[in-house]
Amino acid sequence: MEMLSHDERRAVERLDQAAMLARTEQWAAVNSGTRNTAGCAAMAGLLADAFAALPGEVTLVEPGRAEAVGADGRVDPIAHGRHLYVRVRPDAPVRMLLTGHMDTVYPADHPFQTLAWREPGVLNGPGVADMKGGVSLMLEALLAVEAVAPTIGYDVVINSDEETGSFSSAALLAQAARGKVAALTYEPALPDGTLAGARGGTGNFSIVVRGRAAHAGRNPQDGRNAIVAASAIAVALHSARSPRLAVNPARIDGGGPNNVVPDLAVLRVNFRPADRDEIDRAAALIEGTVAQARADHDVVIEVHGGFNRPPKPIDAGAARLFDLVARAGSALGQTITWRDTGGVCDGNNIAGCGVPVVDTMGARGGAIHSMEEFLIVDSLTERAALSAVTMLRIAAGAMA
Repeated sequence: MEMLSHDERRAVERLDQAAMLARTEQWAAVNSGTRNTAGCAAMAGLLADAFAALPGEVTLVEPGRAEAVGADGRVDPIAHGRHLYVRVRPDAPVRMLLTGHMDTVYPADHPFQTLAWREPGVLNGPGVADMKGGVSLMLEALLAVEAVAPTIGYDVVINSDEETGSFSSAALLAQAARGKVAALTYEPALPDGTLAGARGGTGNFSIVVRGRAAHAGRNPQDGRNAIVAASAIAVALHSARSPRLAVNPARIDGGGPNNVVPDLAVLRVNFRPADRDEIDRAAALIEGTVAQARADHDVVIEVHGGFNRPPKPIDAGAARLFDLVARAGSALGQTITWRDTGGVCDGNNIAGCGVPVVDTMGARGGAIHSMEEFLIVDSLTERAALSAVTMLRIAAGAMA
């Protein structure tokens, strides 16, 4: 069995569960749904104050440009909150990246706004697991590491738009990933502590189809039905799905009165590629299907979107980091296992930059993205200890 070093024991002993829980409760009481920019601004301020306890530079970074296609086919910018960026010892020989997000999936008018104890030790509330509890334990682990080994270099990014794809923070994540030997991301683990292993990628597209309006009874032959063309694209894309490329036509906006040939439709499609080859196949599929629809239906088509999260395989670097985390867990009396998942997160972006990442270092919990979301409170100390020991070992050269 692995043993803890003297510094590792000291770091674990200074972890303060009461402080972690208090921060989690304070932060979860702030609604910070991604589109609630006022709530995200409030959260950013609280996080900046909390992370100021670290010895580095704390900044709030303006969001990058992001845009969305409306139901009317217009492309408009989307407002996001600022992102927290902390840099500690940028000249250290070994540097790592830690990431989390301040946003939740619960908008400002969502009924799920308060905390409640489901039972002793199990806290129900918006974002308690995903991921305000995770960000709290990340900070506690860093404070513990700073107390025993104040030589480690690292960056921390806590973005405001992870739940909707990290479009306004992707450039910041890529910048922060440069030169890092490893990364830890604080998405929640499963209730039993299982980590996410390999992840597929994801891509979201809005396909705007513009036809020609006409009277549905008097001169339908003069019309070009955008709904029919969009539906043909949806069926063709869905028919090309495979075990390694999920294709989900999710919605068609458009249409109008029954007596008018519709001249506008917006098709929303999600792709889940298992690897980069499937991204190439999907891109070719979209191009070919759209070209066929233009020819068959005499319509104008614009394609917006892209693959914002690449697949995250378990390559040699990732396998080495997972093994390091498992050995750190063993030294703490924790059994660490992982399994592949179809979900995506910022770990995909980091892996796409060539940096090994474990992206479920957060608290144990469950029912995320629902009003039943819960946090297992004892896991705050458990998972903070896992992070602290992992970071100390990375700093000592375990990933070299």
